[in-house]
This record gives sequence, C-alpha cells and structure tokens, in this order.
Amino acid sequence: MDTSNSHEIMTNETTPLVPAKGSKKPKTPLPKLQIGILITLQLAEPIASTSIFPYINQLIRELGITGGDDAAVGYYAGMIESLFFVGQALTVLRWARLSDRIGRKPVLVIGLLGTCISMLCFGLSTTFWGLVISRCMCGFLNGNVVVMKTMMGELTDSTNMAQGFALIPIVWCIGGFLGPLLGGTLARPQDHWPALFSGSFWRNYPYFLPCAVAACLLILALVMMTLFLQETLSTKRRPKFTSATVAVSCSPDRESLAKKSMANMSMRSLLTPSVVIPIANYAVLAFLDVSFRVLMPLFFSTPTYLGGLGFNPATIGSWMALFGIVDGVFQAVFFAVIVDWIGPKRLFCISVSCYAPLMAMFPIMSWILRARGEVDHAITFALLCHLVVAVTWDMAYGTIFLFITASAPTNNVLGAINGLGQTSAAVARAVGPALATSLFAASKEYNLLGGNAVFVILVVLAGGLRWLASQLPDELQDRDE
Repeated sequence: MDTSNSHEIMTNETTPLVPAKGSKKPKTPLPKLQIGILITLQLAEPIASTSIFPYINQLIRELGITGGDDAAVGYYAGMIESLFFVGQALTVLRWARLSDRIGRKPVLVIGLLGTCISMLCFGLSTTFWGLVISRCMCGFLNGNVVVMKTMMGELTDSTNMAQGFALIPIVWCIGGFLGPLLGGTLARPQDHWPALFSGSFWRNYPYFLPCAVAACLLILALVMMTLFLQETLSTKRRPKFTSATVAVSCSPDRESLAKKSMANMSMRSLLTPSVVIPIANYAVLAFLDVSFRVLMPLFFSTPTYLGGLGFNPATIGSWMALFGIVDGVFQAVFFAVIVDWIGPKRLFCISVSCYAPLMAMFPIMSWILRARGEVDHAITFALLCHLVVAVTWDMAYGTIFLFITASAPTNNVLGAINGLGQTSAAVARAVGPALATSLFAASKEYNLLGGNAVFVILVVLAGGLRWLASQLPDELQDRDE
C-alpha cells in the first residue's frame, strides 16, 4: 500500500502543471459544407464591388464632370469609390452588434438585397449625383463583410482557424479576378456586340450590363444562403445545429455565459491593448491596400503623356483579373502552409514590407514606357514583377484576420470585435481612395517629385505600418482555453 501511495505521489509530482509548449492539438476538420456556402456568399461581394473599377474613370470622362481635364478624373473617381466605405463606416458596427442579437442570417439578407438594389441603381445612373447616391446606399445597407468574418470565426477553432481564414482573401482574390473581368468585358456592350445590344437603352445606359450581371449573382447568393446556410450564433441556433456541424464546443454553461456577456459587455470594455493593436494594424493595412487598388486602374488608364500606361477598360479588366486569379491560387495553396512554417507575426511583417517595392513599380513602369516609347515586353515583364510583389503583400490580410479573431475574449462578442475592426477599416477605405487619387492627380498636375509624390507619401505611411506590426503579440491567443 505504501508502494502504491509513493508511486501516486511520484506521478503527481512529475506531471507538468502546464502542457508542454511544443505539443500541438490535433487539427479539427473544417465543416466543409457550411464554409463552402459561406465563401460562395463572400464571392458575390467582391465581384459587385470591383466590377466598376475598369470603367469608372471612363464613365467620369463621359459624364463631362471634369470639363475635358484628364488629370482631374482621379478626384471624382476616388470620391465615388470612397463613398461605399463612408456609408459602411457609419453603419457596419451597428450591423455587427445587431447580428450578435438577432442572428447572422437576417443581417446577411439585408446586406445582399441592399447591394443588389444599389448595383442596379448605379448602372441606371446618368449623372454624378446618381452615382453618389447609389454608392452611398450600397455602403449603408451592407454589413456582410463583418458578419461573414464573424461566422468564419464561429465555424472554426484555434486548430483550424488559419485554414478557414485563408479562404477569405482567396475569395476576394477570385472576386478581384471575376469582377474587373466582368466590368471590363461587359461595359459598353453596344460597341462589342452591336447585333445584340443595338437598342437605345444600351446607348443611354452603356454600363448597365455589368451591374445587372453582378446583381443577378447577388440574387443567386441570397437564394443559396436562405436554403442552405445554417445560423452560427449560439443563442439563435436550432437544436439540430450542434457541435457536430460547427467544430466549437458550446456547453449549456458557456451559452448561458454568452447570453449574460452579450447583454452586459460594453464596447469600451472591449478596447484592451490585445484588441486595439490588431485593429490598428488592420485599419492602416486597409488604407494602404485600397490606395493601391484604386491607383492601379487609374495608373493603367492615365494617358501616356501624363505618365500612365494608356490602357482601355478591357485591357485594365484583363490585367486586374490576372492579378486576382494568381493571387487567389497562391493564397489557396500556400497561405496556411506558410503561416504554420514561419508563424503569423513574421509573415505579416514580411508582407507589409513589400508595400515599398509595390509603389516603386509604378514610376519604374512609367520610366520604361517613356524610354521605349510603347507598351512592349518590357512593360509586360514589369507588370508580372508587380504581380509577384502584390501577391506577397496580400498575405497580410489573412494574417491580420487571425490576430483579430484570436483577440476576442469570447465567441459571443466576436461580432462586436469584427465590427470594430471593420469600422476602422471602412473609415480608412473611405479616406484612402479619395486621398490617393487626389494625390495622384495633384502629383501629375503640378509635377510634384516628377509626378511621383503620391507613391513617396504612401511608402512613408507603410513604414508606420511596419512599426505597428512589431507591436503584435508573438503568438496567437488560444481561443479554446
């Protein structure tokens, strides 16, 4: 008896109180059906939002707003592109908090319908103010992005979160491929297919077709969501929607705690350093990225005598589509592997460091075009190099989503945390297009730093993001503890 007691004491004394840090939990399989439906819904969003990029600058010229001044197109294009994010910044946190109360699906229904209606209104607009109202409406009624990120967080746990969130930038990359391709190809159909689109309607509304196709995709997404997507908010699930479907444990005690926390936790109590630092990184990342996204088609469409490449909408759409599909394939194949290999913080730091060469490629391409006198294989090679750097930069999104999701103290406030992040990003994206395109226009109009002042300013801001990245925690917080 003494021997058994001594053996028990030895076992207790030699058993570590804290599990070894190197030991890893086995990965939980992703709920493939629900995540498949969710990313399909997410695909409709970037298609609708990016389909206007190839033709927006030409539309501004045709409306006669600039009085024939090509250098001023950037001011108005940036304003229109920013309005969506202004509307989103004002309402997205309310949508996020509402989804914490009434469920995720009702908010998605409102967002998809709002985006659909606003796209149709955009295609039927023939005045500058018509474009302004339709883009504002799209932003006001749209809380989908934050709700979908919240649902992804609820459908995953700490062992498979990187795999799940790797799909979000992939979907946006695929949408970034299909949206510009759709917009560039279907804009002004009466010019490309006069036999099919010869009526007066298409002459009066030459950009309605890409908007109508985008709206149809949103309707299909809405039907799919209504029929097949299940609610993920624990307090609104049906009894049959159990942890066998969603790989997150939800005991009665935790659900009770979730209800109490949802009712009592204030927004101010969520603003801890572990939450604020990832959100600050996300906001600056969003500002720099949207500035790059709007500068790229603007640079492509700017006449060669002003330092651009002088591409038409179809060519712009093709190049942006190539950027999107290559980026999406790379993220799908390599993102989760690279996160596991070098860690989320190191990957984020490497990605944000790529912004300086990304901006430097614009004046380099302009210089090559002036030196060679035409768009040839040298410009094509430079564009492909630009693509490689852009793909590396884009991995920062998937990584920062991991930090934001891991910062939530409990799953029931995940909507609020994502709402704070999306509000900050929306404010940044509202400022970004208008500021970046205005700086671009001013740089060209007044020949500031040889027309390259906008790129220098953005590189300086990217240095600030690199410092913010160093403040992130070295390891992700375990959400299951």
